Amino acid sequence: MLDQYSRNIDYIRISVTDRCNLRCTYCMPQNGKCYSNQDEILTYDEIVKLAGIFRKLGIKNVKLTGGEPLVRAQMAELIYRLKAECGMEKVTLTTNGVLLEEQFAHLVKAGLDGVNISLDTPDAEGYRNLTGSDSLQKVLNGIELAEKTAGVSVKLNCVLMHQTREELLALTEFARKNISVRFIELMPIGQGKEKHTLKEADIIKMLSETYGTLKPVTQKLGSGPAHYVEIDGFAGKIGFISAISHKFCSGCNRVRLMSDGFLKPCLQYETGVDLRTLLRGGATEEELQSRIEKTIMEKPKCHEFEKQNETGQTERKSMFEIGG
Repeated sequence: MLDQYSRNIDYIRISVTDRCNLRCTYCMPQNGKCYSNQDEILTYDEIVKLAGIFRKLGIKNVKLTGGEPLVRAQMAELIYRLKAECGMEKVTLTTNGVLLEEQFAHLVKAGLDGVNISLDTPDAEGYRNLTGSDSLQKVLNGIELAEKTAGVSVKLNCVLMHQTREELLALTEFARKNISVRFIELMPIGQGKEKHTLKEADIIKMLSETYGTLKPVTQKLGSGPAHYVEIDGFAGKIGFISAISHKFCSGCNRVRLMSDGFLKPCLQYETGVDLRTLLRGGATEEELQSRIEKTIMEKPKCHEFEKQNETGQTERKSMFEIGG
């Protein structure tokens, strides 16, 4: 459906859990319990019911996120149901990759169309310092398996912080295979507010100095806001998601469903609708659809992170709670 600014909203990011098996410094507090209780997150039946309504409204592409979605049991079942019962055209997954190798075959069999694997450094010590885990080799195994699987799109997501030139170029080298590598500007949400990081222009300069001319890719790739360039001799593309330095709100086509059932039309703002309470309170499908339509229609024109100190202007939750 179209929102009030005539943007076609056809893509939803559904967080299935706020739990994670890593503790990345820019995403999650380093100490203390911070997860929702099990009865506070949507069941698969509730997700599927809402997804059916989203599909009626023209949303056809789903990205499953967390937390870490693969720590939730039976993820393949949800993927299958989203396609078979709801008619979603494309279902993809964002994962830290730790559990990907052991679950990948089941996910593909269920109908997974693509996987985005988060990897911010290929350096073992740097990975340990960032994530609190020694799971880098498991992630690399998952990437290798996914890249060899026909029919599944594979993308590597790197959140820009202050990685070294060597780390960033090593990540870029993954694109020599059929993997798109995307550099993502850190959003000033939660722990990310405290970080001062690299921007797209820094990466463009580094890549140009190293590889020569970067050729812009003109066709649309995927459902999200990334724009891409090509490097001679690379099978994959290099992408950029730069919400701060290259605002893409005018073409935003997405909404977010948090694991607790809260529907967010924009990442920055706390506005939205609590669909879980409506669902469990006995709302009819027509009532749910009406509230969803209203929330999508009222999607803000753009984020304004420069005004984040104003009351109500900035989401106070962290990214693992909202859904990456």
